[in-house]
Amino acid sequence: MPHSRPMPGIAPRCHELRIPDEGNTWRIIYRVDPDAIVILEVFAKKTGQTPEHVKQDCRRRLRQYDLINRRGQ
Repeated sequence: MPHSRPMPGIAPRCHELRIPDEGNTWRIIYRVDPDAIVILEVFAKKTGQTPEHVKQDCRRRLRQYDLINRRGQ
């Protein structure tokens, strides 16, 4: 059964969904917005901690997403 946990170190409303598979444990990092679920990263996690470069990529993607959404309003 998948398990989700909050990831406030990335941004508010961000979570990490853990999905066990036969050879890997997959991670989906996402943010829940009022009108969308924003998928930030999908990767196979091999260690106990989320790699820093993954967190940085997620923060960068959120900044880009938020900038585009503000322009469209």
